[in-house]
This record gives sequence, structure tokens and C-alpha cells, in this order.
Amino acid sequence: MSDQEFTSSYQVVMPRLGLTMVEGKIIEWYKKDGEWVDKGEPLFSIENEKATLDIESPASGKLEIQIEPDIVVPILSPVGLIHTREKSSSHHAVHKEVQPSAVVADSTAEKITVGETTKSFDQIRISPRARKAAREAGLDLSQVSGSGIRGMIVTVDLPAKAAQEFHAVKATPIARKMAAETGVDLAGVTGTGPRGMVRKEDVEKCRQSVPVPVEPAAPEPLSGLRKVIADRLGKSWNERPQANLTTEADASLFVKARMQINQELSKKEIKISYNTLLIKLVAQAISEHPYINVSLLPEGLQQHNQVNVGLAVDTPRGLMVPVVRDADHKNFECIQQDLDAIIQRTLAGTATWDDVTGGTFTITNLGAFEIDAFTPLINPPESAILGIGRIHEKPVVVDGQIVVREMMSLSISFDHRLVDGAPAARFLQRVKQFIEQPFLWSLWEK
Repeated sequence: MSDQEFTSSYQVVMPRLGLTMVEGKIIEWYKKDGEWVDKGEPLFSIENEKATLDIESPASGKLEIQIEPDIVVPILSPVGLIHTREKSSSHHAVHKEVQPSAVVADSTAEKITVGETTKSFDQIRISPRARKAAREAGLDLSQVSGSGIRGMIVTVDLPAKAAQEFHAVKATPIARKMAAETGVDLAGVTGTGPRGMVRKEDVEKCRQSVPVPVEPAAPEPLSGLRKVIADRLGKSWNERPQANLTTEADASLFVKARMQINQELSKKEIKISYNTLLIKLVAQAISEHPYINVSLLPEGLQQHNQVNVGLAVDTPRGLMVPVVRDADHKNFECIQQDLDAIIQRTLAGTATWDDVTGGTFTITNLGAFEIDAFTPLINPPESAILGIGRIHEKPVVVDGQIVVREMMSLSISFDHRLVDGAPAARFLQRVKQFIEQPFLWSLWEK
């Protein structure tokens, strides 16, 4: 099909997927430039402040890519075009006819083949000094594995390859091993052994007379999610007058209540975690103190009518905050089921947009790392965050007697522009009461 039959174009832009999202980065295009794409089909994936998400094609047609992967662009910026057509024909036929034409490379260009992709010598990730050495030695870099940042080839990666290229160099096994470990090129070593064989002493002498240059490690750019985390928490600290209150709760009955609940739920093969209990307790306290359930947006103060509690989770990609929605209206069992599913998707990198957005309050629990107390940073644009320390035995005074109790540290950080100290203290006190007096749970609406 000729390009003349594509009568109009649909502009694809970087979507805005949240109130605080200002930019995004395309991780991967699922179609090549010039290929046919169907409406609703996954078109590309993006990485923003929350997660990696798939974006569907808004129309059917021939794709023209305008922004390549790994480039950060502002929201609503053009990233591609979809050329639509009026004449009908099978998608398979269109797919065959609109394949991009082959790129004809300069026949004089020096090329390296990696896998099935042909790259010019200048496109290989390699340090300048290693590039010069490789050119002079005429090395084939297609099979060289870089040990530098993000797989970059550095000079210390070349000697082993050079030893293979200059296999005519005679050397003892121990001399070859020492040369590979110290970065000495055997081709430049004068051997003193029989028939010019390079010996251990020759390598040592060469290494002492010609210091091997040590290249400083190149700075590694922050990943998209790491950069967003750094930017958001930096703004959280710099832009918000953040105050902190800390208290300690006697969690002895809290621990026993969890054991009793799990004994009952074991018939259903369900186990309630401490985080699930805390999400419910915090959600109930928020419903009683709604002034803590607010956000400051560019448009003004936003009072949330839902209690959506986020839980900070450590993932291989960085800190993520999956959200349990309407936690104040759910029982422990329901919250546990939601939390298990969301955390599993988050750790696997398949979390949906709904899984990690819409939170109105965040909990961060470092008890598993034996942390007693800490000062958490607010998760923008929320007004507060609750830090949970470990539960551990310690001597305390009860009714004038020193006894050993299970104690837990609680720390709330709050935006002092939105919440005053006394109201924040009342909220924290209520959370403490729910931890120390589990019989209060029976008063909640089911």
C-alpha cells in the first residue's frame, strides 16, 4: 500500500497519568517505525514516578516514532504519529507493505556485529583509551564483554582478548595468568626465556616499568525511577515544613491479638501480617481524624473522601508504594488479600497504575531491619506518613513495677502547613490506643 492512501495522522503524546506527573520516559516501543498497529494494542511502555506501565495505541495505522527510548520528555509532548487510512484492506497486507526500508550504511564505515545488530565501531560502549588501543591492535570487539559501568569496555578488558589475537606470543602459563590479571599486553613484553618465551619475571618487570593506567569509573546516571525518587523526596524535604512526633506503644496485646486471629484464620489458610493490622488501624484512626487525610495541590487544599493507605515496599527497582483503597471499609482478611496481590505485582514489576496511585496516607515499616525509630519523609502530595519500628522486648514500668513488655516505636512526619502539632499528636495517640487495646477493634463497623 502506498503512503498516499494514509489520509490523516493521529498524534501520540506522553500521557499525564497523575496530578503530580510532569514528565515520563519511554522504555520500549512494541512496534518498529513503519509497522502497523491496531487500536487498543500495547504501543509502548513508559517509566514515571510510580511504575513502568504499558500505553495502548489510541488508533489503528502506520506508526511513525518521533521520540526514541530512554529520553525524558514533558507530559503531553509528541512522541509519535499514527497514520490512518480510509481504504480497507487486511492488516496483514498492510503490515507487509509498510515495513521500513533497509538502512544502507556507508561502505567505508568500520562495523562491529553484536548478535544480529550491526553497529559501527563508534557505537560500541567503550572508553576513549580502550577504543584507541583496540583500533591500533585491530581487535574484533564483537565478543568482548565490558566490565565497566553499564557494560562499558575499558582497557582492562582488552588484554585477555589481545592475548587471543596475538596467540603467536610464547609465554608460560603463569606469565599469561599474571598478564591477564594485571592488564599487561604480552605482545609488548620482551621474553627472556628459551626462544624468546615470556616468563613470570618478564611480566613483573614490564608491570613495574610501565604502570598500567587506571581509569576512574564513569559516573552512572540515575535510573528513571531512582531519579524520580530522588527528585520527589528532595522536593518533599525542601518544599515542606515537615515536623515529626514520636511515641512508644505497648504492643504486647497487639502481638497476642494477631496470634489469635491467625489461629482462627488458619482454617482458611490465611495469615494476617502486622502490616495488614496496621493498615486497618491507621485507616480507622484517619476516619476519626479526617484532617490528616488531605493533600496540597497547585489548585489548593484537597480533602480526600477516601481512605487509601499506601505501604512503602523495597523493590529491586527502588522504593514503591502500593495502595490499599478504601481500607477503612475493609476487614483484616480483605486487606490481606489485596495487599498480597498488589505487593506481588509490585515486586514483579507488573503493578498497574491503580496499584500505585491514589494514596492519601503512607505507612513505612522498618521493623524487619531491627530499626527502633526513625523520621520518615512525606510522600508528596500527601500530608503525613507513619513510621513503624520493630517490636521487641524491653523493661518498662507498669503500675510501679518493672516488667518486660513487647514495645513498638511510632513516628509520624506531617506537613505543618496543613496539620498542626496538637491534631497530629491526637491522631498518633489514637493509633497507639488501637495498638495497645485490641478490644477496641470490636467497636468498628464490619
